[in-house]
Amino acid sequence: MILTETNVRHNFSAGPCILPKEVFKEASEAVVNFNGSGLSILEISHRSPDFVSVMEEARNLVKEILKVPDNYEVLFLQGGASLGFYISALNFLNSKAGYINTGAWSTKAIKEAKLVGEILELASSKDRNFSYIPKFDIIPEGLSYVHYTSNNTIHGTQFNSTPKSENVICDMSSDIFSKEINVSDYALIYAGAQKNLGPAGTTLYIVNKDLLGKTENTIPSMLDLQVHISKDSMFNTPPVFSVYTSMLTLRWLKSLGGLSEIENINNKKAEILYKEIDRNPLFEGTAAIESRSKMNATFVLTNDTLTDKFDDMWKSAGINGIKGHRSVGGYRASLYNALPVSSVEVLISVMQELEKQA
Repeated sequence: MILTETNVRHNFSAGPCILPKEVFKEASEAVVNFNGSGLSILEISHRSPDFVSVMEEARNLVKEILKVPDNYEVLFLQGGASLGFYISALNFLNSKAGYINTGAWSTKAIKEAKLVGEILELASSKDRNFSYIPKFDIIPEGLSYVHYTSNNTIHGTQFNSTPKSENVICDMSSDIFSKEINVSDYALIYAGAQKNLGPAGTTLYIVNKDLLGKTENTIPSMLDLQVHISKDSMFNTPPVFSVYTSMLTLRWLKSLGGLSEIENINNKKAEILYKEIDRNPLFEGTAAIESRSKMNATFVLTNDTLTDKFDDMWKSAGINGIKGHRSVGGYRASLYNALPVSSVEVLISVMQELEKQA
């Protein structure tokens, strides 16, 4: 179907997800003719001055927007957070590390880290299908680091505070750049781009340089963060288009007013949607209220016989990507940065119309 202004799509997909229209426009132009060079962004040399400036700007925008301290380095690498599970352990794990298990992604991170050393599961919410953030008040001494996943896309939960430990590593794939954070609280932050930053294909690493080189692990060059730092993120051919599009998204975020402004917008989207979920007798949230994610709202119908009707209604309204993950069922509305408040209002209106017709 060819979309017109009267049938705009509202993209609630969990990832790859919605990006700003301004970014799509500029990125599409660069696919044909990048910087007036007559060459596509897809075919230029990653060693060319044009792309070197893109990489430098992307890294500098990360530092500016997140207020990254001088002793940290910013990298754009490949492999997704799934490779980050292993990279983080290789570069930081000596004898043992602690992990907080809050869902599918932290479970996978634990599996990969066990290939490197001893892993202690400090807390878990598996007992209730990962529907809440477990307490993690007591952290043993002698750990190389504590690892957690800040936002859990599948189950719709999110950490509201950072574990108190000397070295903290965090997979922030689905909520980085959605709110203000204190980078100095972390030894390492890593995040797949395909939520709030750009298209799939690149992964952001923000690492405290002073903490690297302290393990006895044998680290292949491609997985060694010190090697990538020494080569300014270009030890090998980087994912040029993904980095470029991420740079455009960071420009867009800065133009909006940065993290404080986008956090206000994200808070509003989450507030009005959860208010409707809690008010409307036909819907029920699946995550514990105190653990609810502001990025991924998960909910179910209280009357399964209305499923077909509701599905027809939201599809007719141009809504895309709200089917829940198979392990949770129901629905999942992802509220990433580029999703406008108006799209959330459309979803709410459909929920209210279902209530009127039920």
